[in-house]
Amino acid sequence: MIDPWGRMIDYLRISVTDRCDLRCRYCRPGERTPPLPRSRILRFDEIEAVARAAIRLGVKKIRLTGGEPLMRADLGTLVGMLASIYGLRDLAMTTNGLRLAAHAAGLAAAGLRRVNVSLDAMDPGRFAAITGGGDVRRVLEGIDAARRHGLEPVKLNCVVSASVDEPDARDVAWFARREGLQARFIRQMDLAHGRFSRVEGGQGGDCPRCTRLRLTADGRVRPCLFSDLSFDVRELGPEEALERAAARKPRAGSACTSREIHSIGG
Repeated sequence: MIDPWGRMIDYLRISVTDRCDLRCRYCRPGERTPPLPRSRILRFDEIEAVARAAIRLGVKKIRLTGGEPLMRADLGTLVGMLASIYGLRDLAMTTNGLRLAAHAAGLAAAGLRRVNVSLDAMDPGRFAAITGGGDVRRVLEGIDAARRHGLEPVKLNCVVSASVDEPDARDVAWFARREGLQARFIRQMDLAHGRFSRVEGGQGGDCPRCTRLRLTADGRVRPCLFSDLSFDVRELGPEEALERAAARKPRAGSACTSREIHSIGG
């Protein structure tokens, strides 16, 4: 697939659930949004069908996201289904890390290759305040487990308000250097007003180089995080939905007023 601006679409982010066990202030700052009914969440066989269609159309990389993907029961089964698809070169996951220690071994055995772990602060009190009660010790245990089981390179995602010079960001950068991990710093986004920046240490937010599509947990292919456009795989079929999303991918992000970040897949 090639979008209207000549970008080769080779990356699909798949949200497997809109549920999360944290309430990070930058992701869900308002009133609690009810989760989607389970009947609207794509089954594993439906996700596999979309992935197969995407790979036939040129996708090489898939990343599993949420919400928190490890809240989806039997996620290792899906990982195994996707890992077996011929032509897929990279299968990764973004997680908040709270459940990673318990699942790292199984995910690695199923075929997951690497993980990105959200880590917004090292201080337990600061981490709990940012995430709505999260325990940073469990996240660190998850990072250790991922490394032991070969889910590398482990990358750390740290959300900052304005600058990598903020105290929490400096602490995360120090930890990454000490442990030989890769840190990525993500400026806090505002979907509705179209405020975003390039990710420091990563490729996100760089519109001219964006080659990704997103599949939401309820089966809508979105060409851009900062756009309200989406195409339903259940209504159109996986291939048609993917092709339409690629054909309508905007040159750059503008705004998204229809969804919150947690329900799209960050």
